Amino acid sequence: MGDEIELSTAPATQEPLLLLLHPRRETFEHGLLLPLSNLVFSGGTQNLVPLKAKLLSAASSPPRVDALAISETLEIDLDHALLILETLAAVLPSDSDPLAAANRNDEISADVDHLILFFYLQSYRRLLPRPQSHKDSASVADVMPMPSTSAFDECLSLLSSTQLVHSNGRGVSPSEAEEEAYQLSYLKKHLANIIALLVEPAGGEDEQSPVLTLEKFERLGILIQFGENGSEVVPLSQAATFFANSDPVMPPVPFPAAQVLYWLLQNIGTSLVHIAKKVSTKESAPSRAFDLDVTMDDGNTSHSGGQNSSPPSRTPSNSDAAYSRSQTFVEGFSKACIVKQACDIKGFSVKILNCHDSMIYILAPLRYATVYGCSDATIVLGAIGKSVRVDHCERVQLIAAAKRISISNCRECVFFLGVNQRPVLLGDNHMLQVAPHNTFYSQLEEHMNQVGIDCTVNRWDEPLAMGMVDPHGSLSCFSRASDVEAPSATCLDPSRFTIFLIPNWLGGESTQSEKHNPFPLPEIYKSAQMKNNLVSKEIKQALRDAPLDENQKREIISALHVHFKDWLYASGNIRQLYCLRRD
Repeated sequence: MGDEIELSTAPATQEPLLLLLHPRRETFEHGLLLPLSNLVFSGGTQNLVPLKAKLLSAASSPPRVDALAISETLEIDLDHALLILETLAAVLPSDSDPLAAANRNDEISADVDHLILFFYLQSYRRLLPRPQSHKDSASVADVMPMPSTSAFDECLSLLSSTQLVHSNGRGVSPSEAEEEAYQLSYLKKHLANIIALLVEPAGGEDEQSPVLTLEKFERLGILIQFGENGSEVVPLSQAATFFANSDPVMPPVPFPAAQVLYWLLQNIGTSLVHIAKKVSTKESAPSRAFDLDVTMDDGNTSHSGGQNSSPPSRTPSNSDAAYSRSQTFVEGFSKACIVKQACDIKGFSVKILNCHDSMIYILAPLRYATVYGCSDATIVLGAIGKSVRVDHCERVQLIAAAKRISISNCRECVFFLGVNQRPVLLGDNHMLQVAPHNTFYSQLEEHMNQVGIDCTVNRWDEPLAMGMVDPHGSLSCFSRASDVEAPSATCLDPSRFTIFLIPNWLGGESTQSEKHNPFPLPEIYKSAQMKNNLVSKEIKQALRDAPLDENQKREIISALHVHFKDWLYASGNIRQLYCLRRD
């Protein structure tokens, strides 16, 4: 079988469509934030094979395990076992899996094969930000286990050093191409072990030759996916034609595991070479243009204002978000107001990267959101049905309605949350505050219904603090010591809680108050809000009733305007006024 799969239906005059193998982005980005020492399986299959046997012995039929079985098998707290299931649910490739479709009243359980692959992937580390002289070579190698020779080595030889070397301090992340190349390299090295966890005996005369059924092969969908020229996602069963059966009534015949492995390794090699070739033709383009498989949205908005508000534009694809690897980027904005509505979003994922002193509104239903390297910004996320991830941010106010959120390495941030699961705090966080959700726009409840967020459940005030950051590790490599005390977040003082008003860009009902917030406010915050409103009314009435002549009234009004203007600039809220301007 060749490295490239050509679809014969492509017109002869066009470039043939290529089915390229990709690491499943969502699993790598949202499924690797569990700093639990019991999830480190350095021996690979040596440890995971007996673990799988234990899980199967505790499993129901079909083989699924609940949080209690995971807790007892791994000898971890029940809360951590539930966190494992919640994280796995957020990254499953299909919403038809009972775990992905479960609500809070269900007794959630996971497929044992998915769980074992999820455990294996916890050994992955992201690429090092830069060589560290104080580290020994053995420690560096442990952070990102790389094969001695691989297709990625060939990829490296084709890429210039300026494309792969970053000054990765706070607020700088590897490019999408770099991330994908490292993920593919990891999969290449570990694929034989991964497949070994899924194989079954062949039976008959070939009892010693393991085989892979179509059902087991499709479990790999949590780690890999195929896409036509990097955009449209193709089901694994369609990409792997060797599982086809001439008799449509009969189930697909199991295929030798060794041949499946060989075929996948060929496709990984092809994908790495494809990355290298594409990147080599774009050396003069901005670094984010190196993302080869996703829509690089230019961040332009239907309403924007301020300085430096428009990076170079890029052409998005028109592929359907439900079957696409496309995602939307809002990147590199400073002193700007960015508004994205549902019509502006490409794909079902958004990344907000390295934005500073800005107002950013994402008023759309999405599955995933990542906020990285932002500072002195206010960010509003409309409805995120799977997972929100916030990394390396400072002095950010984030408002989000989401199924779950994980926060790592952030400082002096305030999170106004409507979340169905406990917020997870990871790494080296300082002076974080959490508060109930505090905003509304006309389509918010509709968007929440579309992505499955339950407005009757809000666990904003139950943060779960996990492990500390490893100062000598990779960009997001957490210490796995379970006894490390991690800083948590405090609840915002109710007297400082206010309703955040969003301009009525979407139409519909324009009046906004706490009554429109889909998440009911806790009584203490509701009372504080009513008290603040009452004080404001009393001050207004006192000014009206004060025996002042016209000159005194003008002086008071002038002083109020000056102080209000100073407050707008000092607080950064002047940026909201830019949002009211139309281009």
